[in-house]
Formats: sequence, structure tokens, C-alpha cells
Amino acid sequence: MGNNGFLLPLMVFVVVLSNSVANLSAESPNATIDQLALLALKAHVTHDPLNLLATNWTSGTSVCNWIGVTCGSHHERVTTLDLSKMSLIGTIPPHLGNLSFLSRLNIGFNHFHGSLPMELANLSSLKYINFRHNNFRGEIPAWFDSFTQLHSLLLYSNNFSGVIPSSLGSLSNLEKLILYDNDLKGQIPIAIGNLSKLKRLYLDNNQLSGQIPSAVFKCKALEFLSLTDNVLEGSVPQEIGNLTRLRYLYLDNNNLTGQLPSALFKCQELEELNLSQNALKGSVPQEIGNLTKVISLHLYRNNLTGKIPTTIGSLSVLRYLYLGYNSLTGQLPLTLFKCQELEDLLLSNNSLEGSVPQEIGNLTKLRWLNLSKNNLTGRDTDNATDKTQ
Repeated sequence: MGNNGFLLPLMVFVVVLSNSVANLSAESPNATIDQLALLALKAHVTHDPLNLLATNWTSGTSVCNWIGVTCGSHHERVTTLDLSKMSLIGTIPPHLGNLSFLSRLNIGFNHFHGSLPMELANLSSLKYINFRHNNFRGEIPAWFDSFTQLHSLLLYSNNFSGVIPSSLGSLSNLEKLILYDNDLKGQIPIAIGNLSKLKRLYLDNNQLSGQIPSAVFKCKALEFLSLTDNVLEGSVPQEIGNLTRLRYLYLDNNNLTGQLPSALFKCQELEELNLSQNALKGSVPQEIGNLTKVISLHLYRNNLTGKIPTTIGSLSVLRYLYLGYNSLTGQLPLTLFKCQELEDLLLSNNSLEGSVPQEIGNLTKLRWLNLSKNNLTGRDTDNATDKTQ
């Protein structure tokens, strides 16, 4: 009985001590820094339609239990902040730069606006940034070069303006640079060529001008390259042949001139090639038959001349062929009808001649056919629908 009387106050002491230690841990300086940074972000959110932050981000619970927050397994510091697709409206406070362990930052598909505070440059551990589909304005900061570990930079579908900073060329670990659908101007910086690990480069739907720098084609790891819907000019550099891993190339709707570079057809991993709506001239070279993996080939609305090369029959997986609105001549090559995966065949508005071969019946998967505005003979060549218009 005497022992029990001693144990009871001892147990109470242990419980009180444990609670005190827990409270001290919860209020440790490092944890408090992260909590204050996130509460500052919450205060800068002016509209939280789903009440996710309003009801969940409270000082009574650990930040590691807050929605969109992940902490490290060996410490209670924030490593991931993912607030994507929450329909939030607000601005980014400078306090966010205090999340010194942050490696992933995703606020995509919201309505954040304003410019990015310089204090974010303190986030030297960042590996992934996703600000897509917001309303950020101003220039892409030159201090993004502080993110030396960054492998993905996704800033597309915002209102960023100005030039692409050359400082991005120092991000030696960068694999994805996606800046499309902004209001960027000026030339593509030569420093992009320093990104030896770059696999995806999307700069489309901006107002970029000047020539495509040959330095871009030093990025030999590139698999996706899209420069569509800019005002680029000049010829496609022969150095494009260095991109032997390239699978998707989109250069359409620019002011490119010159001939199709023969080196292009060294890119034998190409699955989609779009050079439409430029001012390219010359013939389609026989080397096009090297692109045996190409599924989609768009060369319409250029100034191409000469015959459709017979080697086109080597494109056995080709599904979409768009050569309309050029000045192609000669007859339809019989080899074309070996491309039995074709679903869309659009050759309208050229100067093709002769009869339409019976072998066209081999194209059993054909959905769209337009041979109109040529000098072809046969039935219904002028009664097809052209979806390239």
C-alpha cells in the first residue's frame, strides 16, 4: 500500500514532464519559423472558396498535419507545399522564403497574382517549382539561379513578361523548363545551351523573336521541344541533328524560312513533327523516310515545292499527314498507300496531278481525306473537308 502511494505522484510527474517536453518541441524555433511562414501565406490568401486553409491551418495543430504540407521524416520541417487546384486567390508573401527545407513548391491551378518576392531566393533546397495556371505578372526573376538543385521549373499559363533571363542557363540540374503561354519577348538566350540535362523545353505561345540559337541544340538530352506561336525567323539550324533523342518537335506558326535541314532527318526518334505555317521552301527530301517512328507529320502552309518523296512509304506508323497549302507537284506516289495506319491525309491546295490510284483503298483507317484544289483526276477530289483551315 505504501508503494502505491509513492507511485501515484511519480506517474503524475512523468506525465507533466512529457507534456512539457512535447510543448517545447512544438514551440521550437525551427518549427515556429515554418508555422509563421505558412500562416503569413494564409493571411495573404483573400479567397479560399473550399475553406481548406481557413479550417485546417490553425496554430493548435502541427504544420506537418496541415493540408498540402509534408514534413521530413527525420525532422518536423516542411519539405513539400502542394496547394494545387484549390481555387485560391492571393499573393505570395516574402515570409515563404523562410521555409529553408522546402524542396517541392506547387501552387498550380489557382489565382495567385502579383510578382514573386525576392525572399524566395532563400529556398536553395528547391527541386521542383510549379506555378502554372495562375496570374503572376512581372519578369521571371534573375535570382531563380539560386535554385541550384532545381530539376523542374513550370511557369506556364501566367502573365510573365520581359525576356527569359540568361541566368536560367546556370541551373545545371534542370530537366524541365516550361514557360509557354506567357507574354515573354526578346530572343531565346544562348545560355539555354548550358542545360545538359534538359529534356523538355516549352516556350510556345509567347512573343519570342530572332533566330533559333544553335546553342539550343547542345541540349542533347532534349526529348520535347516546342517553340510554336512565336515570331521566330531565319532557318532551322543544321545543329538540330544533334538531338538524337528528340521525340516531339513543334516549330509551327512562326516566320521560319529556308529549306528543311537535311540534319533534321537524323532525329530518328521523332514521333511528332510540326513545321506548319512558316515560309519554308525547297523540296521535301527523300531522307524523310528515315523517320520511321513518326506518327504525326505537319508541313502545311509553307512554300514547299517538288514531288512527294517515294520514301514516304517507309513511315509505317504514320497516322496524320498534313502537306496542304504548299506548291507540291507531280503524281501521288504509290508508296504513300503503304502507310496503312493513316487516319488523316490532307494534300489540298497544291499542284498535284494525275489520277488518284486505286491503292488508296488500302487506307482502311482513313477518316479525313482532302485532295481538293489540285490537278488530280478521279471522283470526289474536290468535295472533302479540310480541317487545317
